[in-house]
Amino acid sequence: MIKNKELSELINKEWIITNGIGGYASSTISGTNTRKYHGLLVAPLTPPARRYLILSKVDESITINNKTYNLYTNMCENYISDGYKYLLDFEKQYVPTFKFDVNGLKIEKTICMKYRENTVCILYKIKNSKDEAILNLAPIVNFRDFHTVNSNHNFNIRQNINNTKVKVVVDRISEHPIYIKCSEGEYVEHFNDNFNNMYYIEEEKRGFEPKENHAVTGVYNIKINPNEEKNITFVCSLEENIDEVDAQKVIDEEIERLDKIISDTGLIDNVGNETNAVPQKSEKNKLIKDLIIATDNFVVFRPTFMLHTVIAGYHWFLDWGRDALISFEGLLLKTKRFDIAKEVLMTFVKNIKYGLVPNGYSGFDNRPLYNSVDSSLLLFEQVKKYINYTGDYEYIKENLYDILVQIIQCYQTGIDVDDNNIYVDKDYLLVSGTEKTQNTWMDAKYGEYAVTPRNGKAVEINAMWYNALKILEDLSKEFGKLEDAKKYAKLAKLTKLAFNEKFYNKKKKCLYDVLGDSKIRPNQLFALSLTYPVIDANSEIAKEIMDTVRKKLLNKYGLKTLAKGEVGYVEVYEGDPYKRDTSYHQGITWVWLLGIYFDAYKNMIKATKLKTEKEKLQNELDKFIETTYKTFKSDLYNQGMIGSISELYDSKAPQLPKGTMAQAWSVAEVLRIIL
Repeated sequence: MIKNKELSELINKEWIITNGIGGYASSTISGTNTRKYHGLLVAPLTPPARRYLILSKVDESITINNKTYNLYTNMCENYISDGYKYLLDFEKQYVPTFKFDVNGLKIEKTICMKYRENTVCILYKIKNSKDEAILNLAPIVNFRDFHTVNSNHNFNIRQNINNTKVKVVVDRISEHPIYIKCSEGEYVEHFNDNFNNMYYIEEEKRGFEPKENHAVTGVYNIKINPNEEKNITFVCSLEENIDEVDAQKVIDEEIERLDKIISDTGLIDNVGNETNAVPQKSEKNKLIKDLIIATDNFVVFRPTFMLHTVIAGYHWFLDWGRDALISFEGLLLKTKRFDIAKEVLMTFVKNIKYGLVPNGYSGFDNRPLYNSVDSSLLLFEQVKKYINYTGDYEYIKENLYDILVQIIQCYQTGIDVDDNNIYVDKDYLLVSGTEKTQNTWMDAKYGEYAVTPRNGKAVEINAMWYNALKILEDLSKEFGKLEDAKKYAKLAKLTKLAFNEKFYNKKKKCLYDVLGDSKIRPNQLFALSLTYPVIDANSEIAKEIMDTVRKKLLNKYGLKTLAKGEVGYVEVYEGDPYKRDTSYHQGITWVWLLGIYFDAYKNMIKATKLKTEKEKLQNELDKFIETTYKTFKSDLYNQGMIGSISELYDSKAPQLPKGTMAQAWSVAEVLRIIL
């Protein structure tokens, strides 16, 4: 039950559902669109890319005894409507459900997308205990790339009306007509009716154009008799066959699909009814269940490849190699979606070039992008984890082993595609990047200015390089290629010797972030967190690294990207694109970094032989897990994107969620930690 109806709180809580091909529906729980990315149907025209805003919202009102009560809440620059006053409750588990009460007339509204179709359904369940009423539904449509806005735009709308089914062509773009239909009622066409200057407060905060015009195509008027109960369905789609869409069936099928995913994980009991005699277990089961549902939002199908891929974050990211591979274990292996895991691996090696796994694909033409030194190296770790979970060496041998060999060969030979400047130096350490390149995960760039280029010998890149060599050594032994195994073992040994000699920063008791750069950053944790730590996990240096990271970078939401006191430190993520880009990796807290902190602890515990020291480390890890559990048990339901976890948080109290409000690696790593 919503107890506090302050609009400021309701518009800061968002929800999202997805359709498995890159499309989504999303807004705030008040129904107010506060971002240009909000809409009830945001559809990929070439899935999962070229996402377009199709249906901004549906404005509902109720007319009783000639008085109209607006249920919608819209924001213009100097005006906010107050339909949220009638909102009794909001719940988002499988799909979002809103409950309204207008003078005794009760409405339950549920929104659901049809899986793998650009179709959204709204089901209204109405109970009228009093006088005759009219439910009015006004679709507000658009047709534009979701990164842009139609400000000061007059729409050219053509409609073909067949009873309650309407074909809408916006601005003469006839190759993509919009279909809308209501299960009953009368449709009254509107002409030249614009919703002018919808105001996106979050876009203004981000330094973008905050105003937009939409088209109001008409309104459905549905009669509700006294003491009547009825269900009304509204459908909007890019598919013509919406006559066949049964909203209740779509909702039931989506719940059934998600329940099967949850059940197949084996992680919780009583799927569909997580009530348990032990409250603490029931509470944790609910959190795990909701996190599993959240993971599914990021798993999408790429029809051009006929393979699954991973969306990095909503609302604006597409599939990124680095993000997909960091998210891989939490999204797909912990949840036992092994067949999809294989497809995701194949997606990101399909367009491998000069040994580089694509960092992502263009949102406009699906062109692979190669500005990444770490995606290829992360592939080795995830191949190893896939084997750990499945024992499926045969699949790796047939499909990926030769590709892994090729990657190592290319890194040794040198790669300069897209200015990556990757090569192995005479000291066996890996060099990458230039002052104008952003090819590590700290990849913010404003114009030609790379904020954190980290060119040279970066700590995590060399930790990944060593780890990749050791994993390829293992695979070569497994597949009977013993001479190759010896070659990789020798190179790995030389890399480790050079790393340990050069990366230790005695003064700060941690590792250099890049050789020659002593800033304290979290990237050094990769030296301890991978399958093969390049720093011995039971060494004094390992303890010093963890101590420094704990004291200087760790907070309950993640790890700061730069220690306070370092030059350039920023703790609040805000402002226009330049201000945000120049702070992105300069002290802001990132959730996914909790995962490498967690893995570093596990490796230290595994490597420690002294019982008392092992118990001490285990106690510290248990406290960390408990803090993570408590933090996101609250956060998942009470701020930001309800049912998901944001990309990053401010490092200054109250540590508000920022960036993309639903991020794959944030969800994946939190799920992995608390299990």
